[in-house]
Amino acid sequence: MKTLSKILSLLCVVLLTSCTGKSDNQITNATDYEKYLHLNDNKSLDLAHKEITFWQNKFDEAPNQSPYLSLIASNYAVLFEYTGKIENLYKTESLLEASNRATHYGRVGTLRSLARNYIAQHRFKEALALANTAFAIGEGKKETQKLLFDVQMELGNYKEALSNLDAIKDLNDYDYLIRIAKWNDHNGDLPTAIQFMEKARTIAEKEDNKTLRIWSYSNLGDFYGHAGRIQDSYNSYLKTLELDPNYSYALKGIAWIAFSHEKNTTEAKRIIASITQKHNTPDFYLLKAQIAQFEGNTVEENKNTKAYLTMLQTHDYGAMYNKYNVLLFADKKETALKALEIAKIEVNHRPTPDSYDLLAWSYYNTGDAKKALEIAQNHVVGKSFEPRVQYHLATIYKANNFAQKIKPIKEELLKSTYELGPNMESKIAQL
Repeated sequence: MKTLSKILSLLCVVLLTSCTGKSDNQITNATDYEKYLHLNDNKSLDLAHKEITFWQNKFDEAPNQSPYLSLIASNYAVLFEYTGKIENLYKTESLLEASNRATHYGRVGTLRSLARNYIAQHRFKEALALANTAFAIGEGKKETQKLLFDVQMELGNYKEALSNLDAIKDLNDYDYLIRIAKWNDHNGDLPTAIQFMEKARTIAEKEDNKTLRIWSYSNLGDFYGHAGRIQDSYNSYLKTLELDPNYSYALKGIAWIAFSHEKNTTEAKRIIASITQKHNTPDFYLLKAQIAQFEGNTVEENKNTKAYLTMLQTHDYGAMYNKYNVLLFADKKETALKALEIAKIEVNHRPTPDSYDLLAWSYYNTGDAKKALEIAQNHVVGKSFEPRVQYHLATIYKANNFAQKIKPIKEELLKSTYELGPNMESKIAQL
């Protein structure tokens, strides 16, 4: 009788779950975001196209008015943001470079705009040179120091980054708060990072600044996810979409929740298919390959990996996908040396702990575990707290028989399976 009772109880649970359509593990609900998957218009894109036409006509009539070039450039940047088409980023660059030439690189606002374009292209050293030029001019130093913090962080110049952060300190300033949040996240203090980002969100809401609210909600969506607060992450992405229904980054975040937290690959793929109709970038193919791997579909995994590589060959993305390429190539013996070559370039390009991790990981995968350990100990340990970096570190420790160092890392990694993705769970277990 007890056995029968247990079976009936279990059946009731199954039926209840089926009827409600929601299990304890489920966060997403398609009715929350369905309308964002079938949009036929984008007001921001339409306005950008109109603005480009308007200011281009103005410039054609008065070619000596270089500020028009910056206005046209800012709208091409909007096109890039919403479509992901790399040619729009390069068009923005060419317009800003022309505007800077016309002003003999003497206007700080235009210098900063070009520097941010270079950051988007991962041309960080060139961005730093422009930021330093802007700072030397002296006008708007606070704004330039914000830019200097951003680019120094990308280059791994953390002492200089902190110096610029201290120079703009103001706990009532949105721009300072989002940067101090980034600083704390970099140092592995996610709870404090979230507190500062929430303060920034409050300011954005009080000022009713749509742009800042969108940025706050989407970044908090990421932070909450990293902290294991999946429901809060989901809610933040939904708030982002309420303000900007075409904000594909938020939809991608929801797709990740469906995949990594709920293991609902069908829904994750449905969301991704909707996004890539309008905003298609190479990393979506890698995400689809990751999902296919989880499903055990090797044919589909290889198909998407090939599509990713083809897209990189078809379009010039410069150094923007170096990290992705190292991680992809290092996993296979036949391409591990290629990963090592790219990792060396990336370290020279931006000598951060994360870049050195890529180098160490590449050496490990080419069979040189001792070299990998040396690099990790000198440039990575205690300097990066990213879960993937920590997994690489634990793997390298294991290869060098440092078993005692693995346990605390493994314990932290088990808390980060959502961020790393379900394919990493079995790998972590084997550490």
